Amino acid sequence: MTIPFFQPNPNIIKPYALMDLDDTLFQTQRKIDAWDLVANDSESLVCATVNKKDEPLSFMTTRQANFFNWLLVSTELIVVTARDTSEIKRVKLPFSSWQVLTHGAIVLMPNGARLDAWQQHIYNELEPLQDKLNQLSELFASHSKNDTSQLVFTPHKDTFNGGNSNNNGSSEHELTIYLAIKHAQKDHQALIELANKLPSLIRDFDQHFYVHVNANNLAILPHAIHKRHAVQFLLEHRLDNTRPSFGFGDSLADLPFLQLLDWYGMPNHGQLHSALNNF
Repeated sequence: MTIPFFQPNPNIIKPYALMDLDDTLFQTQRKIDAWDLVANDSESLVCATVNKKDEPLSFMTTRQANFFNWLLVSTELIVVTARDTSEIKRVKLPFSSWQVLTHGAIVLMPNGARLDAWQQHIYNELEPLQDKLNQLSELFASHSKNDTSQLVFTPHKDTFNGGNSNNNGSSEHELTIYLAIKHAQKDHQALIELANKLPSLIRDFDQHFYVHVNANNLAILPHAIHKRHAVQFLLEHRLDNTRPSFGFGDSLADLPFLQLLDWYGMPNHGQLHSALNNF
C-alpha cells in the first residue's frame, strides 16, 4: 500500500478547543500583578467577568484577548470550568458550543439546554451521597459562624431531574454537588492543613470524596464529579472523533481532562505551571 504525502487542503476542519476559564483565559487584577502579566503600563485590559454587583472583576490582557479571539474564529470553543450555572452568567464572553460546568456536574448543549443523559447520570451518583454532604455542610457552616473562624464556606447546589414523581415520571430535586471553602485572609497554608485533616472528619471520607486546593479555593468533591468524566462523555458520545482536539488549563485538577485530548498545554503561570517547574 502506498501512503500519500501530505497535500494542503483549503477545506479547514475546525478543531475542538476545550478550555478552562479562570486563570487560564482571564484572571483578577491581583493575579495580573502577582504574575506580572502586563508588559507595560500602556497595555490595555479587557473586562472578562463581573462580580455579583455587576462590577468588573476579572480581565484579559491584550495577548489573552487576541488568543481568545483566535479561538473563537478558528476553533469550536468548549468551556470546561468549575464555575456553576450562576457563576458562568457573570462571564461576559461569547460562548456558543458545549459548556462543562460545576467541575463536570453540569453539561450544557450548544442551545443552552442541559444534556439530560448526563444530568440523570449525575443525579444517580449524587443522590446517595446527600446525607454525607449535608453532614459536612452542617459541620463547616457551624464552624464558619465562629467569631474566630477565617473560613468562608459555600455549598454548591443545583437542580436535577431524577427519581419518580407522583405521575411515575422524573421530578426535580435540589442536590448538593460539592462544598467550597475559602480563607478570609487568603491563607493558602491554612487551607492545605485543613485538606489534610478532612479524612478524619467523616467516616469513609476518602471512599466517597476527594479534595482539591488551588490558591484560595478548597473544594470537597464526590469522586463522580470531575471535569475529566464529563469531557470523556462528550468525546465518546457527542463530539466528532475525526476532528482534532486540544485544550488549556492552569490547575492540577485540569490535567486529567486535558490528557484525554490530542494536544494540551497551560499558561505560563498558575498551579500546573508551578508544579512542572519543580522538575
